[in-house]
Amino acid sequence: MCRQCGGGSCGSAEWQMERPASAAGEPKLRHVEKDVLIPKMMREKARELCSDKVQDFTKCCQETGFLMVIKCQQENAALKECLTAYYSDPAFYEECKMEYLKQREEYRKTGIPAKRKQQKLPTSM
Repeated sequence: MCRQCGGGSCGSAEWQMERPASAAGEPKLRHVEKDVLIPKMMREKARELCSDKVQDFTKCCQETGFLMVIKCQQENAALKECLTAYYSDPAFYEECKMEYLKQREEYRKTGIPAKRKQQKLPTSM
C-alpha cells in the first residue's frame, strides 16, 4: 500500500512495485473486459457463425408478423441452440480473448481503434 495516499491512486512507484504480477505472465484483464467486452465479441462472432439460422429466423418473423411467437418456435430453438453452443464453449472464449488482447495491444501501440482501422480511408481526393 502506498504511504502517500493510502492506496494506489497517486500513481507512485512504491504502489507500482507492490502490485502482484499476473500469473504466468498472462495479460491481466479488467472486470469490464472479462464480463462485457469479450462476451460482446463472442456474441458478434457467434451470430456470424450461425448466420444461416439467424437468416431463417429473421425470414420466418418477417413472413408471419404477429404470429411469429407461435410459428417460428422451431427456427428460434435452432438459433438458440447454435448460439448457446458457442457461448458455452471454453475454447471459443479463449479464441475471442486472444483476439481481444491482440486488438488491445494494437490499440495501445497505435492509438487507433481496430474498427476505425478497418474503414477504408481515401488516399487522394
